[in-house]
Amino acid sequence: MNPDEYCQHKAAQSGSSFYYSFLFLPPPRRRAITALYAFCREVDDIVDECADTGVARTKLAWWRQELARLYAGEPQHPVARALAPAIQPFGIKHEYLLEIIDGMEMDLNQNRYLDFANLEQYCHRVAGVVGLLAASIFGYRDERTLAYAHTLGLAFQLTNIIRDVGEDSRNGRIYLPLSELQQFNVSAADILHARQNENFVSLIAFQIERAERLYSEAYAQLPRIDRKAQRPGLIMAAIYRTLLREIADDGCKVLSQRTALTPVRKLWIAWKTWITA
Repeated sequence: MNPDEYCQHKAAQSGSSFYYSFLFLPPPRRRAITALYAFCREVDDIVDECADTGVARTKLAWWRQELARLYAGEPQHPVARALAPAIQPFGIKHEYLLEIIDGMEMDLNQNRYLDFANLEQYCHRVAGVVGLLAASIFGYRDERTLAYAHTLGLAFQLTNIIRDVGEDSRNGRIYLPLSELQQFNVSAADILHARQNENFVSLIAFQIERAERLYSEAYAQLPRIDRKAQRPGLIMAAIYRTLLREIADDGCKVLSQRTALTPVRKLWIAWKTWITA
């Protein structure tokens, strides 16, 4: 298995909605974005799968060293080797990849967020900078497209947080800001013990409204000249906004179930958005 095949397998295996947004890209851009996605999965899996935080920190430190080797022209890992040909053509910045690792490391340091400002810093690192890198790979002519890409990345991460409230709580993590739990009279214990009530539904509805505002803000920031190039991001937005509507229509039951769209439905949304965006 060569490095590109390794990344392709990593992306397909995850079942992520991002995979469907890559399908329509020209091969060089598709290989680059798939390698970037595989990198994000590699470092995210370290945090999710290592029970020993010391081991996780060691592995993340290894990836920091591997990024240094990558930019020195001596990558070792298949994902880094797949990224290497894309660095110069698509402007993949070393500091952005390091910032993604910083974001993953936040999960080793804390499992609660006091307010939205703290959560936003986390979302910036694990998703906002990914949006900036993706925009560079997709191509843009207007610098304002970077603001769109960053805002869209935040919206994606908030959508993930909303969808995964139950799953994260079973791992001892609560990403919803504690100040907002207090605002809606929901306790951390309510979430950890999957106690859903009207207050919790109102809390999730509030989170969904915030995510929707960010999607609308991102669309408004995208210059028309770059809409065609940035269609993969618009595909993801269409899939994720459909997911948000499904969660809301189903009564915000994110504590007891993980809402997902079928692969066929994702593919249909991807094709329709590619044609009409």
